Amino acid sequence: MSGRVHVVGAGVAGLAAAVRLAEAGRAVTLYEAAPHGGGRARSYFDQALGCRIDNGNHLLIAGNRSALGFIDAIGARGTLTGPGAPVYPFLDRASGERWTLRFNTGRIPWWMASPARRVPGTTFGDYLKALRLRRARSGDRVVDILAPGTPIFRRLWQPLAIAALNTPLHEASAVLLARVLAESIGAGGAACTPLIPREGLSETLVDPALAQLRRRGATIRFGARLRAIEFGADRATALDFDNGSETLAASDEIVLAVTAPVAARLVPDLVAPDRYCAILNAHYRVAAPDNSPFFVGIVGGTAEWVFRKKDVLSVTVSAADRLLEMPEDDLAASLWRDVAAAYALPADPMPPVRIVRERRATFAATPEQVARRPGARTRWRNLALAGDWTDTGLPATLEGAIRSGVTAAGILGAGRRGAVENALSDKDFGFKVAPPSQSFEPLSCR
Repeated sequence: MSGRVHVVGAGVAGLAAAVRLAEAGRAVTLYEAAPHGGGRARSYFDQALGCRIDNGNHLLIAGNRSALGFIDAIGARGTLTGPGAPVYPFLDRASGERWTLRFNTGRIPWWMASPARRVPGTTFGDYLKALRLRRARSGDRVVDILAPGTPIFRRLWQPLAIAALNTPLHEASAVLLARVLAESIGAGGAACTPLIPREGLSETLVDPALAQLRRRGATIRFGARLRAIEFGADRATALDFDNGSETLAASDEIVLAVTAPVAARLVPDLVAPDRYCAILNAHYRVAAPDNSPFFVGIVGGTAEWVFRKKDVLSVTVSAADRLLEMPEDDLAASLWRDVAAAYALPADPMPPVRIVRERRATFAATPEQVARRPGARTRWRNLALAGDWTDTGLPATLEGAIRSGVTAAGILGAGRRGAVENALSDKDFGFKVAPPSQSFEPLSCR
């Protein structure tokens, strides 16, 4: 193909598509309504805190093949850090008990048989019961398969599933959790090794991608809000932006990498997720000791995961709709008590804080919403969709968003589509998986 590809949306899905297309030698124009790239995965300078923060927290693992392939393609692997081993420290706020979940690096999970490595209060048989998820049906919820009230549910499955699915577990899709576990614990301990941006999300995911695109001659237009797409019988014919219209040549193509509500407005008859769940983040301007954990999972508190970053301790609470109307002072104080306990810091005084509420952070990962996820292909031969809300086989995660961009680029002839298929292979994960260009009937890491 010799035409230009117009990538609309410079979140990580759009960036992944644009980078793959530019690598394949395609002429690319990238459009973004905001004055910056990254979408929900970016960094910025916060005036109140007087430092740079991420707008949210995203934990990658070594098994995120699509995300790491993208990071390698933009030359940013050196921007990642982490503990260097598949270890996950936890604190139970109710009992004060601390433990570290320690996976062995091989494919055979012998760590489950070691009381020193697994979650306290659990047995080897508790972990084997999670294999029931492999038989989950499209309408099953997490609580239909994994028993609430058990120590392993409260101390492992619940914090993991809430973080990955961003949906209350009495509603959340068991099939989506099965996919998450297949690509993490099910792929062997080495795949679970955590990876965290050393500086910030923009320094790892956004700035190197934009630099790479510019080196390859791509055109990048910020402040370009797409108002409408004009369609002919079988192809899109023009893009109408606030500042003018772009008529498409016969060989031009589009990757539409915008949010689900925007895509549903722009594309006729598009069925897309239409229910969302919130994420709450709190950033405290305080430095933890350098030898303290990169992150801590909190059980039984208000906070769920706390990340140690440069000059900041940052909290994430998923499925946080219940906290959206809580007064900010009360919320900040409650979260800080969890953070202070996790990192052995004084409870008073509370340091400066920035609370960030994302009311529509991700689609609700319920069976009903999973059924509304479209594939990347559309009935218009020059239009492909990308975004974590499309049918990637994963929840709304960085890995899913980047995979969607790679899939869309492959549909438009950017090649190397086999890399995506390899990331979803039956051999690796023991699940029946449809090719990325098709709809995942039973399947659908924020």
